[in-house]
Amino acid sequence: MNNLYHKPDVDGILERLEKLTPNAQRQWGKMDVAQMLAHLNAFLEIPLDLSFPKRMLSGRIIGSFFKSRYVSKKRFSKNSPTGKNFIMDGQEDFEKERTKAIALVQKFHDNGPEKCTRQPHQFFGKLSPDEWAIVQWKHFDHHLRQFDV
Repeated sequence: MNNLYHKPDVDGILERLEKLTPNAQRQWGKMDVAQMLAHLNAFLEIPLDLSFPKRMLSGRIIGSFFKSRYVSKKRFSKNSPTGKNFIMDGQEDFEKERTKAIALVQKFHDNGPEKCTRQPHQFFGKLSPDEWAIVQWKHFDHHLRQFDV
């Protein structure tokens, strides 16, 4: 399964990030391309222990029931709900966010599983480092497809 600990998968995500342009048009959703990059960055900061969102009450109750689908081979659905901490509705700087995304993806890969967070996902709960790597790849893939790269 694709993940951000697998060098060819990382290289593919980095190539796709390089192909993004500030004028890329979304195929679904509400975020523009710079907001999408900021959204990806905010989520990738969690397994890097740069951000510490609180567990959601709904996640504590039902998150574990949905976890297996979340870390499966199945793609994320278009227009899936976004946690309120990850909704970017301000003006974001495309080049700054793209540069940050590239650096964070590379850092996640270079850090490897041993430096991955042990904090729970805010909705799904405990994820192993490999599950974080799968989810991060799927999340990047989902949003890069959203902008047709």
